Amino acid sequence: MHSDTASHGKPTRRDFVKSSTAAAVAAAAASSLVIPRSVHAAESNTLKVGLIGCGGRGGGAAVNALHADANAKIVALGDMFKDRLETKLGELKNSEVGDRVQVADEHKYSGWDAYKGVIDVCDVVLLATPPHFRPMHVKAVIEAGKHCFCEKPVAVDAPGVRSVMETAALAKTKNVSLVSGLCYRYDDVKREVIDDVHNGVAGEIRLLQHNYLTGGLWMNPRQKEWSDMEWQLRNWLYFYWLSGDHIVEQHIHSIDKMMWVMKDEPFAKVIATGGRVQRTSPEYGNIYDHFNTCFEWESGVRGLTCCRQFVQCATDVSDYVYTAKGVVDVMNHKITMGENVKKRKPSKVNMYDAEHVALFKSIRDAKPINNGDYMCKSTLAAIAARMSAYSGKSITWDEALNSKESYTPAQYAFGPLPVGPIVIPGVAPTAATAAKTHE
Repeated sequence: MHSDTASHGKPTRRDFVKSSTAAAVAAAAASSLVIPRSVHAAESNTLKVGLIGCGGRGGGAAVNALHADANAKIVALGDMFKDRLETKLGELKNSEVGDRVQVADEHKYSGWDAYKGVIDVCDVVLLATPPHFRPMHVKAVIEAGKHCFCEKPVAVDAPGVRSVMETAALAKTKNVSLVSGLCYRYDDVKREVIDDVHNGVAGEIRLLQHNYLTGGLWMNPRQKEWSDMEWQLRNWLYFYWLSGDHIVEQHIHSIDKMMWVMKDEPFAKVIATGGRVQRTSPEYGNIYDHFNTCFEWESGVRGLTCCRQFVQCATDVSDYVYTAKGVVDVMNHKITMGENVKKRKPSKVNMYDAEHVALFKSIRDAKPINNGDYMCKSTLAAIAARMSAYSGKSITWDEALNSKESYTPAQYAFGPLPVGPIVIPGVAPTAATAAKTHE
């Protein structure tokens, strides 16, 4: 395969593993010295929770947080758009946990700096904005010494991933929790199944197969008063600078389960294809609607993943591990080895609540959780697959990790913002060149 590139200062797959280990050791030493700021909130028995990003997933996370801790309260909301904030606030107040949604008018924050106000007045911050803003927001939360629930993915490009890696290390030194929205890792029964795989119950891993075939998603028709920027923000799914494309924004769940099975070991290379065949009209921005990907590890194990967002077509969300002794069906919690079938019952606590239960317990117990390592690796794996599909080239882990391709626009402001061209491998500009049209 390829060699390490430490001689010219760039991180490698091996550096990634070494740095994670070193950070854990440093954190262990620091934990005996640093007092988390939110301990005081825990001692007073009330944890003040703030939500940044008032979309569907944000509202779900807020309810999950209140399910997880009886003495938690939602005290602040932040969103780019005031109308979205007010709508979500009304929904939360009318939910079964509405009595603990206590947001004063002065704790409603909108606009580009909304996240700053929420962070200032809360102990725990839930991040559910479009993924482009994740590196900026998680950094602000951790620098403020607050606990963080961070929705997936953590970035849309490699510079963003590297930023979050640094922030995750900082979270350890500050002794605050950083919990990922890669929710399957908090599903108890799936943990048991993956533990069986890791313990060799089904034998040596030979092949992985992951499908995330879904239908269409929401879209907000453009209004005449919306600027280019507002239109794109209100339809962030369909623009690669905001979502990272759906292989990063949605299929990351499958890729994360793949990485989990492989004990989060960086792959050696990935090759992918993709394109647009259904969503070809301008309202669907510049992302693809399907991807097919092959990851390969130095051991020879391959992970085949497929995702698409097609209407009026079959759907399938499944994860299989083919081993020397049989087949592991991760989603159905079943291991089949000849006539021997071992199937577990579903988890008693749904995974969306479970991740918040773990977060709030870690705060109450003053034993911080840090999911930074795997949430960065899984995000980078998804980004690498997109890079391969867009470029038409095989991409190594090191190439993805060291990529300078940035999707950050020249400025954050409402007004004109040309849509980057759809990337056609070998024909149209690369995504890096396309992203420059935003400047």
